[in-house]
Amino acid sequence: MTLSRRRPLLVLSAVAVLAAAGCSSSDATAKVAVPSPPAQERAACETLDKLLPDTVAGQKRHDPAPDSPLTARWGDGDAEIVLRCGIPRGEEMNDPKSNGVQVNGVWWVLFPRSEGPRFVTAYRDPYIELLTGTRYAHDASVLQAFGAPVLKATKSL
Repeated sequence: MTLSRRRPLLVLSAVAVLAAAGCSSSDATAKVAVPSPPAQERAACETLDKLLPDTVAGQKRHDPAPDSPLTARWGDGDAEIVLRCGIPRGEEMNDPKSNGVQVNGVWWVLFPRSEGPRFVTAYRDPYIELLTGTRYAHDASVLQAFGAPVLKATKSL
């Protein structure tokens, strides 16, 4: 199935997709790099920031430093969830073997990491990245909280 003119995306069930993710603890003290998107993308990210929930997967929001509407954070350690909005489209998005999942109307591409899964929105402008802790290595439900805000604040490609 081809989901875009740019690249095919292998669609698997959330369980199968996340089963490929590794398991180890995340570094809760890591600094969060703030993206530098163009003005139009920045405006969409600022809108998204206002729509993001206070709680995701039972984790309360406590934004990282430096304070920016382009980043958000929930939880700590293995339950950490970090959002970065306005990231550049990385070369890894061109891999036709990338695993993806659609949750609440948003396509996400999965990039397994030892610290926990990394998800990047597909077919949305601007691109959004979620870095999750190992607690979510086999659980795509963390993505549910982002469907409505992402659809409302971003545009389809």
